[in-house]
Amino acid sequence: MNFGSPIVNRVNKLVVGLRDAPLVGRLVRKGITVVSYTGRKSGRTFSTPVGYQRKGDTVDIKVMMPDAKSWWRNFNGEGGPLTLELDGTQRTGHATSHRDDKGRVTVRVQL
Repeated sequence: MNFGSPIVNRVNKLVVGLRDAPLVGRLVRKGITVVSYTGRKSGRTFSTPVGYQRKGDTVDIKVMMPDAKSWWRNFNGEGGPLTLELDGTQRTGHATSHRDDKGRVTVRVQL
């Protein structure tokens, strides 16, 4: 899984590793998942860990420092497909991104 810069790679690998840790993994998985998607321009598949909140068949991902990241832009407009792990299972859904009037970005996934 290549996430980008070397520092980002290290942090993201640590987070992903914590999800699989025997003692804390279950707690970490309650709020962090890995999303996979295909880039609109490149056609390449990417994966990145994200924090999330789930209510039924809706998953909200609050993008931290959105101006320093670009992955969420793949879901502007009509959005697109996205896969994430929930409850130990790969789930697919349709994701759309939205920036509010304060500049905060949320990616909403409808499973």
